[in-house]
Amino acid sequence: MHELAFLLQSQLDPEVVKRMMTIIIPIVLTIYVLVVVILMVPFWFILKKAGFSPWLSFLCIITSLGTLVLLYVLAFAEWKVVPAPQQAYWPPQPPYPQPPLPPQA
Repeated sequence: MHELAFLLQSQLDPEVVKRMMTIIIPIVLTIYVLVVVILMVPFWFILKKAGFSPWLSFLCIITSLGTLVLLYVLAFAEWKVVPAPQQAYWPPQPPYPQPPLPPQA
């Protein structure tokens, strides 16, 4: 917090700025990598199920523009999978009628 007050001054000390950048840059890069991984995993599975190459999920690395392009590809492309046929429900057949009982004496 002390360094932040120095940054708000009119004259910036190069040493303070250097220390701030050595703290901020690794934090920002870590957050970026986490966001990319969080986006890539679902895209990997969606692309695989849609019949596309799952390696297209690496477009997420190219910031949000790559993710946006990938969403449009998925939304408007012809998916290469065949939908599963719907199985009709057939009600159970009634049992065959029993033959009449023989006459009793």
